[in-house]
Amino acid sequence: MATDYDAPRRTEESEIGEDSLEELKARRAEAQSGSVDVDEADLAESLELPGADLSGEELTVRVLPMQDDEFRCVSCFLVHHRSQLAETRDGEPLCRDCAA
Repeated sequence: MATDYDAPRRTEESEIGEDSLEELKARRAEAQSGSVDVDEADLAESLELPGADLSGEELTVRVLPMQDDEFRCVSCFLVHHRSQLAETRDGEPLCRDCAA
């Protein structure tokens, strides 16, 4: 098939300009039909307000003591594995993130 390289090329923008008003409205309706309706009552039940009474709640995470191959960074106070040890500041360990 022969191609005329001198002919103007059609782009998506030019095709959109030629669409009828009804086609554009139909596309718009299709794009908006995927939205999900959220029940406000369900949303309100899942929110916890600051200062709420949590005395009846129990901790569900098991907390382990610091292991022998871990250290606590003096800058960020996070517990890291020894492989993250960058240097010591006044004899205290410092992690790679805080040393950078």
